[in-house]
Amino acid sequence: MKILTIADIEDKLLWDYYDPKVTKDVDLVISCGDLSAAYLEFLVTMCGCPLLYVKGNHDRSYAQRPPEGCIPIDDKIFNYHGLRILGLGGSMRYLPDRDCMYSEDEMRRRIRKLTPKITLTGGFDLLVTHSPAKGYGDLEDLPHTGFECFNELMDRWKPTYMCFGHVHKNYGRDVGADLEHPCGTHLINTYKRRIIEITPAEYPAEGKTGSALYDLFINLQHKNAGHAM
Repeated sequence: MKILTIADIEDKLLWDYYDPKVTKDVDLVISCGDLSAAYLEFLVTMCGCPLLYVKGNHDRSYAQRPPEGCIPIDDKIFNYHGLRILGLGGSMRYLPDRDCMYSEDEMRRRIRKLTPKITLTGGFDLLVTHSPAKGYGDLEDLPHTGFECFNELMDRWKPTYMCFGHVHKNYGRDVGADLEHPCGTHLINTYKRRIIEITPAEYPAEGKTGSALYDLFINLQHKNAGHAM
């Protein structure tokens, strides 16, 4: 599975000077936040595949004008051909009463509410966030501090990948390098754009997660879809 991940900065090769070679054979586009709705709408049209997104700390305008044709995955688990994708957008709260910003406790409560869903799906394979995890690609200033609860989430469920944005490569030090979390999760800063190739061995076959109730639900979906065709 070939995934185009994007965040923070509109890439000229995907926008002003669109180059179809950049998106050739892309199966899925994932936005990690802080991108204009118009940019996402353009990409979902040109790529011809689903575009999933979480909100960044500057995406308050989505409340009035969400990107049309794109799929919000904040506080959801989205199944894409067996790949279970969990979305948790937003940054550390550094201004009072602002949407798309959360204290550590607020983010932890979001995760707690998701626990029944995660348990039902037998875990997840890809964690999509805007902010990094605490100590892994974040910075020391409050706006760019990562969430400790993301570390706890990965330690418990051990997803194969985590994609995030928010911390730009032009912030004065090498913040774009991929990292390995102690639990085994591969951490990817998707600033601007990245291509991720995920092999079938890195996630369960669709309907074969090992979670009996969830697998039954997925298989029934396929059965009903087949009858509808």
